[in-house]
Parts: sequence; C-alpha cells; structure tokens
Amino acid sequence: MTERKLELYKGDITQLAVDAIVNAANSELRPGGGVCGAIHRAAGPELAEACRRLGGCPTGESRITPGFGLPATHVIHAVGPVWQGGDSGEEDALASCYRNSLRLAEENGLDSLAFPAISTGIFGFPMARAARIAVSSVREAMKMQVHPARVVFCVFDEETAAVYRDLLSGDSPE
Repeated sequence: MTERKLELYKGDITQLAVDAIVNAANSELRPGGGVCGAIHRAAGPELAEACRRLGGCPTGESRITPGFGLPATHVIHAVGPVWQGGDSGEEDALASCYRNSLRLAEENGLDSLAFPAISTGIFGFPMARAARIAVSSVREAMKMQVHPARVVFCVFDEETAAVYRDLLSGDSPE
C-alpha cells in the first residue's frame, strides 16, 4: 500500500505541483478575493470560463476543472459555509466540503491534493474550529479511500500553521 501522508505547507497554494489544489470557492464559482482570486489569476481566464460552464455549486459541495496555467493538473472548487455563529449547520457544511473534495480526488485517481483553510477568510469561520474539521474530515476519508495518498494543508500565516502543526503532530491518517 502507498504511504499515506498529511503535510503542512506555509505559502502560496498556486505554486504547488500537486494533482489538484482546492479552491475556497463562492457558490457562483466566480473569481473572487483571497485564495479564490489568487487561483483564478494564476490559472488564467480559461478557469473562469470552465467554472461558468459548470453553472455554480451549492454550499458543502465541490466541482472539478482542469488547472490550466497552474502547476496543479486540476482545481477542485469547494464551497464552504459562511459563518453564522455556529448554529446554522456550518460545521456539517464545512466537513461536507472536505469529504466531497476528497471524493472527487478518489473518482479522478488523484494522488496528491492541497487544501487551503476553507471558509476562514471572508466567510468568517473561526480558524481553529475549521482546522479541526479539516484535519478530522481528511483523516476519516483517507482511511476509506485509495486516493489521494498525500494531502497538503496549505496555510498563509504562522498563526494558522501553528494550529495545523498541533493537529497534525504525531499521527498518520491510517
């Protein structure tokens, strides 16, 4: 069996040479700000056109496109929830984003996948809570799926990196 790996990378997700990067997308799959805007700028205008053809994506779900100008072969667009205080199903919707992204990786035979901290930017999800959901959702899926064998949590700042480091310390997904 292929070695299973969870990794942390602090830097620009658009620079990662993996099978797919995950875009923290809006439900219209339009270029936006933050990670979404950076991914669209790096991929080029073909990405926006491919997203337009998909016709949107509901919260908690994911869609896949080619990576176009990115080092990553594919982009998985995951629509996370907007934080409403925690009593509106946000945790379940966020976990669903990760599960659906991992399902697409499995269906497409993708061995490596990089996630940003979905919903923690302008969507306002508390970062530590989102990180816990991200890591636990990925660990669960990796127990049941062949693909991906490698998942990278890509973060932008040291504070977020420290939270992920604590969550990832000392154990493997198996």
